[in-house]
Amino acid sequence: MSGDWGRALFARMMALDPESRGEVLYSLSVDQRREFNHRWPLWAHDGQIEPPGDWRIWLIRAGRGFGKTRAGAEWVSAMARGMPEGRIALVGATIEDVHRVMIEGESGILRVAHHGEWFDWRRDAGELRFASGATAYVYSAEAPEKLRGPEHAVAWCDELAKWRNGTVTWDNLMMTMRIGERPRVLVTTTPRPTALMRRVTKLDGVVETLGRTADNEHLPASFVAAMQGMYGASVLGRQELDGELIEDLTGALWSRAGLDDCRVVAAAELVRVVIGVDPPAGTGGDACGIVAAGLGRDGRGYVLDDASVSGASPEGWAQAVARAAARWHADRVVVEANQGGAMVRSVLLAADCGLPVALVHATRGKSARAEPVATLYEAGRVSHVGAFAQLEDEMCGMIAGGGYEGPGRSPDRADALVWALAELMLGRRGEASVRWL
Repeated sequence: MSGDWGRALFARMMALDPESRGEVLYSLSVDQRREFNHRWPLWAHDGQIEPPGDWRIWLIRAGRGFGKTRAGAEWVSAMARGMPEGRIALVGATIEDVHRVMIEGESGILRVAHHGEWFDWRRDAGELRFASGATAYVYSAEAPEKLRGPEHAVAWCDELAKWRNGTVTWDNLMMTMRIGERPRVLVTTTPRPTALMRRVTKLDGVVETLGRTADNEHLPASFVAAMQGMYGASVLGRQELDGELIEDLTGALWSRAGLDDCRVVAAAELVRVVIGVDPPAGTGGDACGIVAAGLGRDGRGYVLDDASVSGASPEGWAQAVARAAARWHADRVVVEANQGGAMVRSVLLAADCGLPVALVHATRGKSARAEPVATLYEAGRVSHVGAFAQLEDEMCGMIAGGGYEGPGRSPDRADALVWALAELMLGRRGEASVRWL
């Protein structure tokens, strides 16, 4: 295959949309695919290219399908070509993961080889020799003791968050990184809030690349749309597709897993719908929390919508309340009025939402009055109809016994949820007074 023909093929394929490009790639011969692979630096996206600078650890923390494995395989191959007689560590959660994904996989080291490039893959011995004379050695996090003794100049660690003996394996590996002036480690992983994951992100000399599944334009659009449709803003979706490192706080009233467990596709037949509102103290600061919740005929509470707005004027957030009430056919709006009952009354009357509006005056802190509502969740009496990422982040930042750990200064969305569910299921238990408009 001539170089001119290869360049022409490359240009034509890169001009296609991702779906058509995928079809063409699958139709290519082995030699044609190798020619395309050889031009990796021209079609790789930014998150797959080695960052500049004198870094020690490159951490690619990204969603599935981002292209982490391909980036790792290309980086190891490039390092091996420029490092005659070099020693490379390939570390995965299991030996099978290293074989099946890092070396032999669709995006593994053997598949990204340049046309005619020589390899000697000794699977049983766990050794991969490159044409330069460099050798890669296979290690598993299930056997961290195997990393006692060897020395390496380069290491590729895949799916760090899955490592069963992660801390011991990592520490043993780091002690082997003593060949050459600049030993380097690449970590490719979908994040999970493990102790090792948190530790690695805070190490000196770490350069981090963050990415989402949707960042890889070579993925079929239908796949990306299907994944977003199935998992969307759920904790699983944010972790596995968006590459977010999502952690639970010690003492939090709600947990990520608990919220995922209470998620449903649709609510039961509703007998009441209430809009909970936590107005901001002024304009341009905190959000106005606006949450719709319903009481099902089955006696369960259903969180239906987070219609909160940020940076809106009083008239702006009042209109957002009115729209939410109309959209969900609400029979009541419950509004915290500690920041000025007269102002709240006037803006809601001006919005003409046409509903009974209850002004409630809080006598306890936000976390304290949220505790009875959190108990409803623990008892399995509340469901979320879909996922509400910003609302759920605030819920998971509220700490038992008082306090809020973020995001933001105040859990405005979570407070609106508390008012709505308390009205529906607790009769606003524990609050001092209610006034009606």
